[in-house]
Amino acid sequence: MLNKLKHIITNRFTLIFLAFVAWMAFFDQNNMLRQLKLSKELDIARQQEQFYQNEISNDSLAVFQLQNDLKAVEKFGRENYNMKKDDETIFLIVRDTVKKQTDIQK
Repeated sequence: MLNKLKHIITNRFTLIFLAFVAWMAFFDQNNMLRQLKLSKELDIARQQEQFYQNEISNDSLAVFQLQNDLKAVEKFGRENYNMKKDDETIFLIVRDTVKKQTDIQK
């Protein structure tokens, strides 16, 4: 058994094959480590593409609504630009997110 294993390991074709595999895995320009890294980058790029496709569809829907619905335009102006009608008064409530000095010192 050991003699057969020794014969397989010392066979020149086996040695050439192992050298080829080592060369392709570690030393070649397109080695396995580089391929794994590129595969991960491709997965990230595909996820980003899907995210941006969803954003484009959401924005296209919003643009369509703003072009065709007067109430949507009014809502958009009120929410984003604080617009109001002439006979209205708007009160903005600003939440304080910064801790006061007395709270920090305690």
